[in-house]
Amino acid sequence: MRLLAAGVLLLAHLCTAFYLPGLAPVSFCDDDKESEGCKSLIELFVNRLDSVESVLPYEYDAFDFCQDKEEKRPSENLGQVLFGERIASSPYKFTFKKQETCKKVCTRSYDPENSADRSKLAFLKKGMQLNYQHHWIIDNMPVTWCYDVEDGQKYCNPGFPIGCFVTPDGRVKDACVINSEFNKKNTFYLFNHVDITIMYHSGKDENWPGARLVMARLRPQSYKHTDENNLSCEGPPMEIPGEFNSKLNLIYTYSVTFEEKNNIKWASRWDYILESMPHTNIQWFSIMNSLVIVLFLSGMVAMIILRTLHKDIARYNQIDSSEDAQEEFGWKLVHGDVFRPPRKGMLLSVFLGQGTQIFIMTFITLFLACLGFLSPANRGALMTCAVVLWVLLGTPAGYVSARMYKTFRGEKWKTNVLLTALLCPGIVFADFFIMNLILWVKGSSAAIPFGTLVAILAMWFGISVPLTFIGAYFGFKEKPIEHPVRTNQIPRQIPEQSFFTKPLPGIIMGGILPFGCIFIQLFFILNSIWSHQMYYMFGFLFLVFIILLITCSEATVLLCYFHLCAEDYHWWWRSFLTSSFTAVYLFIYAVHYFFSKLQITGTASTILYFGYTMIMVLIFFLFTVVGNCTGTVFGLKRRMFTLSCRCCGGDGVATLTTFSEDDHVATMSPKTGARTLLYE
Repeated sequence: MRLLAAGVLLLAHLCTAFYLPGLAPVSFCDDDKESEGCKSLIELFVNRLDSVESVLPYEYDAFDFCQDKEEKRPSENLGQVLFGERIASSPYKFTFKKQETCKKVCTRSYDPENSADRSKLAFLKKGMQLNYQHHWIIDNMPVTWCYDVEDGQKYCNPGFPIGCFVTPDGRVKDACVINSEFNKKNTFYLFNHVDITIMYHSGKDENWPGARLVMARLRPQSYKHTDENNLSCEGPPMEIPGEFNSKLNLIYTYSVTFEEKNNIKWASRWDYILESMPHTNIQWFSIMNSLVIVLFLSGMVAMIILRTLHKDIARYNQIDSSEDAQEEFGWKLVHGDVFRPPRKGMLLSVFLGQGTQIFIMTFITLFLACLGFLSPANRGALMTCAVVLWVLLGTPAGYVSARMYKTFRGEKWKTNVLLTALLCPGIVFADFFIMNLILWVKGSSAAIPFGTLVAILAMWFGISVPLTFIGAYFGFKEKPIEHPVRTNQIPRQIPEQSFFTKPLPGIIMGGILPFGCIFIQLFFILNSIWSHQMYYMFGFLFLVFIILLITCSEATVLLCYFHLCAEDYHWWWRSFLTSSFTAVYLFIYAVHYFFSKLQITGTASTILYFGYTMIMVLIFFLFTVVGNCTGTVFGLKRRMFTLSCRCCGGDGVATLTTFSEDDHVATMSPKTGARTLLYE
């Protein structure tokens, strides 16, 4: 007992000492109390600049802002590089608790006769016109700009604009609405001053030295400094005329204040940003909407199993004469064809293998995100985790693909293995490479460096492909999945189908319900990608993920049963496409989102948007493989699909072919001809 108690105490101590999201805390103290575990210098780091009107992010240095003379770049993980994050040090450096007012950072001068100056200023104007946003970081925490929105709520944006623009016709754009002085036509207003407020937890009654930063806010301002030796940060705004005809000096300044905020714990310092996003009620509505769909489908499936199938079994258990026995009908007529290998079985097996790989990757990634390992504070961790898991999960992909291909009686096993390892990843990489070429041409920070591309190829061919071969080796060594009955040599003729039992209408209808479960969550995911909003609701996302699995499975089972009742035994591809067609609805929604929610302009940005969207659609198409897997299980479990009676002459016993893991056996009495269904 003492040992158990000691173990519990040790575990409790470890839990209180370990903070999952982000990095370890850093303590700050006054300049005269600086020590090894407590520093006084606060460094501000800058990240890429992005815009809701363009898919092209740019590095901080691409604009002619003040730069750090001794620039430092923290090491970035794979996820940060793929997302285009480029973090660097800045000339904004503060001393803990030292107030600064209107302190000069640097001066930038532009001469209209200098072509380099003209291009730099033109690029800066373009950034203001497209509403590009700064993203500053202090102590691994975003510096936020908080302002009032509808219904008196306050929204804290982890970015703030370079400036704003008033069009030649006098229309005020974007952030120009915050100041009535921003009203001159065809004029740019630069936010060349920031008022920064840093809040800290003093550490009183705590066991750490010094203080810890818990919040950093700023307010962008625009001031026309006339005398750089006598700065006051007052007066008219900094105007940049649309026509660049005279010399221009831009002076960048800042003010910083410190406030004690002991009611905010360091571990919950991100909460004020997340709480300012009023999406929780909508999320619960999404969950309830999805649950209603799941309950509806569950009721339908339960009704079929409990009523239809139970009634069929009861009919075979009736003690009637063989002459009175009813003829078989519906799905029982296709028992000799239901396990006939599908057309294009090679491609189907490859899709199943790749889908299994993506499904397991998604499940583990979301599970870790729910535990807090992949929070927004841990930058790039989500993408890094997903890529590493995909690389390491080549074995299940190869195994599933090889096993299914062998079940389909395929003989070109080398082609199967190569396609499993190269087809879908090759399509994604080709699309990604083309998008990267566009980013390279445009000089965007999102362009992946050549070294990173080589590293990705090395992981693909050096780790993922060999693991796929290993999985395929074990898959081909296994016996093919045994079918409960022998397939007829001559295919049965399929009767003419009604409109709703034809393949295409059934597939189109099958994707509607799964999409209905995810479309609200999809809106927030697209917002986080294209509108640069922070996504943190992984608990909701994991719950929607589970609901999506259930919905895809039940929709596939339901439609598979209806098609078999219509005596159409081509169910392999149909069960796969029933749930996978949800990806088509995802693409349609992405097109709607592009035209109704985004203000993206420019050919390059449009191509990039739809190029990356196609990657998401392909991944989602393969991800819904769970629907086909469930349809397969349904077909194999329900041996009622293969009911078949064979009568023998004389004293022979009529047997019913076994078609279940429960080894159902039916016998017929030679005296009365009554058929009885037995269960072992």
